[in-house]
Amino acid sequence: MSELPKPHVDPIDQGAQARAHGRKRECCPYPAGSEKREAWLEGFTGMPRDRPRDLPLN
Repeated sequence: MSELPKPHVDPIDQGAQARAHGRKRECCPYPAGSEKREAWLEGFTGMPRDRPRDLPLN
């Protein structure tokens, strides 16, 4: 019997789901400095990496 292919898992979606379910940033499953960790954190925070932070409205 052949194995079924593993579904593609998007780290951005994983991070967004983690936040939606009340998990903490520290639960990121990817190692520090990895591209997947950066993508996971992007999903968790909802802030694209290639965009600078918004300035506060003062």
